Amino acid sequence: MQINGYELNLSEEKLDDIITHQMRKIELIGQDFESYQNLPEGDRKALSYLVKAAYIIDNIALKQDHPLNIFLKESLIDASKTSKYAQKALVLFDSLHGVAGLNGIDPEPIEIFKGVKIYPGKNFYPTDLSAEEFHQILIKMFANRQINEIKKILSSRTMVRRDGAFLKAIDYTEFFAQEYSEIANLLELAAHYSTEEEFKDYLGWQAQAFLQNNEEMDAIADKHWAVLELNNLEFTVSRENYEDEMTPTVFENEELQTLIEKYGIEVNAKDTLGCRVGLVNKEGTNIILKSKETLPYLASLMPYKDLYEQNIEKNTKQTMVDVDLMLLTGDYAFARGGITTAQNLPNDDKLAVKTGGGRRNVYHRQVRFSYDQKRLKQLLDALLEKTFHPFVKESMRHFFVIGHENGHSLGPNSSYKASLGSYAHIMEENKADVISIAFMEDLAKTFGLYTSKQLKEIYATWIVGLFLRAKPVLSKPHRVADLIQFNYLMKHEVVFLDGQNKLHIKFDLISQTMKKLLSEIIEIQLSKSPQKAKDFVFQWSKWTATSKYIASVQKKLGLKPYIKIITKF
Repeated sequence: MQINGYELNLSEEKLDDIITHQMRKIELIGQDFESYQNLPEGDRKALSYLVKAAYIIDNIALKQDHPLNIFLKESLIDASKTSKYAQKALVLFDSLHGVAGLNGIDPEPIEIFKGVKIYPGKNFYPTDLSAEEFHQILIKMFANRQINEIKKILSSRTMVRRDGAFLKAIDYTEFFAQEYSEIANLLELAAHYSTEEEFKDYLGWQAQAFLQNNEEMDAIADKHWAVLELNNLEFTVSRENYEDEMTPTVFENEELQTLIEKYGIEVNAKDTLGCRVGLVNKEGTNIILKSKETLPYLASLMPYKDLYEQNIEKNTKQTMVDVDLMLLTGDYAFARGGITTAQNLPNDDKLAVKTGGGRRNVYHRQVRFSYDQKRLKQLLDALLEKTFHPFVKESMRHFFVIGHENGHSLGPNSSYKASLGSYAHIMEENKADVISIAFMEDLAKTFGLYTSKQLKEIYATWIVGLFLRAKPVLSKPHRVADLIQFNYLMKHEVVFLDGQNKLHIKFDLISQTMKKLLSEIIEIQLSKSPQKAKDFVFQWSKWTATSKYIASVQKKLGLKPYIKIITKF
């Protein structure tokens, strides 16, 4: 079937199979939700404008991701009025949130339309630009003394286009001027109706940040957002840079890396915009806030702590909230083999963090509660020795995630991390995971946060979460980090398979082993060496016979790598 001249790449039968057997649902809250019903009328009115802003941000993210996303989405919507085949293709488009994307299982991206592929630089860069040409153009621009333009090209908030033999950077506020203006207007309207002064102030500053090509305005908005805690409403404009695979490659060219260091240019991958709308769950937030006081203590336990300034030393204003989700758009909705359970923002490269503005961790309740209990039991029966089954409790994964998000606030700053190039995200996600597990025992002893039984439950649940469904690709840093940790545990005999291929766990070795791994990770971040990071990743991310066996069991039990977000707003 052709959609406006583009032929669908998947048969209707294949789409049926994906939607019926391979897609899990995450249902977000609607107007019937009790906390929504209890909101003041002004906050409900404010939410109506925030939802409209979120959908505009969604369109921006689609444009950042691929030049054909909007056109082909609209084409599918039109075709869906008369074609069930097109309806099914639209369901997959909404899941991937784009014309193509990885599903976390297959090594190559799933492509909805024949010949329509994703690009390493997404739509941030010209789609015909290779990494090699990119590097050579930048080297020519250095020779031509176009230093300020290079700084813009390698910044996180510009779209890059060809300019004759060179490249030029266009700030988001200019490239998306119409959308940004509409969003700012909607945020001003939401601020007018909001009943909470802190939230109202944040929306006002965020509106201004959309109107001005000024990083300081983003920082002010971030600082006002980062202190929001037990208020009613949640509205986040996220700026994360996982999608851009082009910018980090500059560190793989030695000549270019030397020039970047010579001129003191900060390199940051491009931000994809996302938007989260929801209600703060105050009971859940109070539980999470118990970990807040542990951060300075955790900072004191970090390896090589005297060799770098930790972000937590500047950003002592860290807060955490639990949120019932109404809407996830843009980057949040790129459900390509996974979906965000929690998030720690602003990222290290943002001015708000560099100037001590604080951080805010947000946890997604509806994502957290979406696991399949029946399949989990089948997985345990197939792969875990029976005596360890009682320790696996999905509810305990939440405490591991809390530790992970806190872990992002610890360790070397962004200049060290970014210098690892294409391996920076893998090392950082690995670091955050390992911090969470390495110090659980210390938190139990010093703060009494967990009993010895709960420690085992956290450990066992985390280890089962390392059971991968397929060999991960490098562009999925969380999954590569899982494989590294699993292989490290196997190598140090913390986990092992018996004669019946059932996994056993030595709980008493977990903390010390993870502390050893953490030291290796921090040492590599401090080295600023992409080669050392690459060597480490390839050493510990081998796809072993054990991992192949686990993946085969996962496949036999059935895989659901696609996600359908059910939205009621």
